[in-house]
Amino acid sequence: MTEIELFNKWNFRDLVIQDLSVAPYIAASGKFARFIPHSSGNYNAKKFHRAQCPLVERFVCALMMHGRNNGKKIKAIRILKNSFEIIHLLTDKNPIQILIDAVVHSGPREDSTRIGGAGIARRQAVDVSPFRRVNVAIHLLVTGARESAFRNVKTISECLADELINASKGSSNSFAIKKKDEIERVAKANR
Repeated sequence: MTEIELFNKWNFRDLVIQDLSVAPYIAASGKFARFIPHSSGNYNAKKFHRAQCPLVERFVCALMMHGRNNGKKIKAIRILKNSFEIIHLLTDKNPIQILIDAVVHSGPREDSTRIGGAGIARRQAVDVSPFRRVNVAIHLLVTGARESAFRNVKTISECLADELINASKGSSNSFAIKKKDEIERVAKANR
C-alpha cells in the first residue's frame, strides 16, 4: 500500500509532539493521515469529537472565516498548500512538524475568567484544558496571519508561513505568541 502524504509531498512519519498534555488532541499521524485536508466529516456532532479531526484539516477550516471566505474550503486548502511550500523553502523541515510546534507553543496555559454576580465581577485565574489550548492556538495563528495580510503587499500564504515559523520557534514576532504571553500575564495578575 502506498504511504499517505499530504498534497503528495509531506509525509506524516516521525512527527513529534513535544507537549504530552496536548498530544491526545493533536490528530496528526497514523490513522489521521490524509492526502488532502478535506474529509467531509461531521466533527461537531459530539462533544470532544473535534479532537479526532486531523490537525491540518482543522487549520484549513479555521482559515475560511470572515464572511467573504465562509465555505471556501478549496481556497483555504490552496492557501495552506502554498504556505507549506514557503515553509519548506525557508526552513527545510517538514511543514506539518512546524505546524504542530506552532500549535504547541501558541496555546495559553493559564487564562482568567469572570467570577461573581450581583453587580460585582472580578477576574479569577484558571488553568486551561489541553483541548482548549489547541483550539485557542489554532485561532490565534490564523487570526495573526489574517491581520498581517490585510491591506498588505504580502499574500496570505506568505503571512501564514511567517506566522507558523515564528510561532514554532517561540519568537515574539508572532502574533499568536504575543497574545499568549499577554493572556498569561493578565492571568498571573489575577491569581
